[in-house]
This record gives sequence, structure tokens and C-alpha cells, in this order.
Amino acid sequence: MPFVNVKLVDGVFTTQEKHDMAAALTEVMVKFEGSEAFREIVWVLIEELHTDGWHIGGKPFAGPATLLDTLGRSAATYQTIDGHPVTRPDLAKAAPYQEK
Repeated sequence: MPFVNVKLVDGVFTTQEKHDMAAALTEVMVKFEGSEAFREIVWVLIEELHTDGWHIGGKPFAGPATLLDTLGRSAATYQTIDGHPVTRPDLAKAAPYQEK
């Protein structure tokens, strides 16, 4: 039985959007299972977690403001990378940790 588990921040999606998401995920699973016969046994569980349980970059999640802050810091970090490292150790050398 295919089982898809989605965890979302509470209150971000409407009930209809969650239903639509479950239908779309079911379509994906049927496509990859290769048979329409799987449709009736695809389970999709959408869990909504309270915002106090979410953290990004070690900081509490506060919605779009947190996302924009994280993206800004990520862009700044990306711009400090020297070259195009392809392994984790190379990336650590190319973008060393800098305490703020």
C-alpha cells in the first residue's frame, strides 16, 4: 500500500487546497506504481503541525518573515562560496562557518 505523509505548518493551506494536494499526490503515486489499480489503495496523510514546532536555521518559524530572512541569509552565504564545490568537505572549506 503506497503511503504518502505530508507535514505542513498549521493554517497555511485551506481545506480545499489540502484535498487538491492529496488528489495530486495520489495521481503521482498511480503514475509511478504503473497501474490505475493502485488508486484505491494510495493513502495520503496530511499532518498540520503548530508553528511552535517548526524551526529554520535553529530559529523559531514565524511565517513568511522567517522564510524571507532565511532566503536572504542563504543568498548571502551562497555569494561567499569560492568556486563550485561538489562534496560536503569541499563546501565546508569554500564557505567556512562565520560567527555573527
